[in-house]
Amino acid sequence: MKDIIAAFIFFTRIPLWRICKLPSDSFRRIVTYWPLTGLITAVMMTTAYLLAVYLGFHALTAVLLAFISRLLLTGALHEDGLADFFDGFGGGHSRDQVLTIMKDSHIGTYGVLGLVLYVLLWICSMFMLMQQFKGHEFIIFFVCDVWSKWCASQITNILPYARKEEDSKIKNIYDRMSPTRFAFGLLIGIIPFAYILGQMYYETGSTYFDYSLLFIVGAIAPVLTMLLLILYMKRRIRGYTGDCCGATFLLCELSYLLTLNCLWKFF
Repeated sequence: MKDIIAAFIFFTRIPLWRICKLPSDSFRRIVTYWPLTGLITAVMMTTAYLLAVYLGFHALTAVLLAFISRLLLTGALHEDGLADFFDGFGGGHSRDQVLTIMKDSHIGTYGVLGLVLYVLLWICSMFMLMQQFKGHEFIIFFVCDVWSKWCASQITNILPYARKEEDSKIKNIYDRMSPTRFAFGLLIGIIPFAYILGQMYYETGSTYFDYSLLFIVGAIAPVLTMLLLILYMKRRIRGYTGDCCGATFLLCELSYLLTLNCLWKFF
C-alpha cells in the first residue's frame, strides 16, 4: 500500500504527502502502479469533458478542458519530460550532450515545437474520436491513458538507468519489476479492455465485436511505439531517464489515438 500511495504522490498533485510519511524505497517501485494512477486521471478527464458538454460547450472546447484537467492533476509532469526529451535528443549529438540538455530546466526550440505539435495532434485526434463514440467517450480516455502508461512503464524493465543515481533529478532510480508486480501492472492496464469486451455487447448488441476489435488492434500501436523508443534510447544514451518515461507515455498515447482514427473507417 505504501508503494501505491507513493505512486499517487509522485504522479499526481493529490496531497497525500500531507498525511503519509513514506520511506524513500517506496518511490523506487512506483512505476509498477503508474497505470493505476491512470484510472484517476482518466476519471478526471472524463468528468471535465462530460461536464463541459453538459454546460453547452463545443466538443472541441470540451476536449481541451479535459486535457487541461489532466495537466492540473499531474502538474504537467509528463509534458515536462516530453519537452526535455525533444530538447535533449534533438539538440544533443553525443550521449553526454543529450543527458546534459535533458537535465537543464530551461526549454529550447525542440521542446517548444514538440509540445505544440503534440498538443495539437492530441486534441485533434481526441476530438475526431469523440464524434465517433457519442455516448461512450469515457472509453477513449480510460483505454488510452491506462494502457499507454503500462506500455511506458516497461522501459524500466528493459533498459538500465542512463545516469548515476546521484545525478538523477529525483535522486532515485526505479527498480525493475518482480513477476508479481509486473502481473499487477498488466492487470490494471487491461482493465479498460475487459470493460469494453463486456459492456459493449450489452449496450450496442451485434456491433460489440467491431468496437472491441478496434481497440484491441489499436492497442498494438503503443507497444510498437514503446519498443521503437527503447531501441532509439538504447542507441543514443544506452538507457533511460525519468524524462524518457514521461515522453514515452505521451508518445504511446498519441500513437494510440492516431491509430484509432486511421482504423475507424475499416470497422
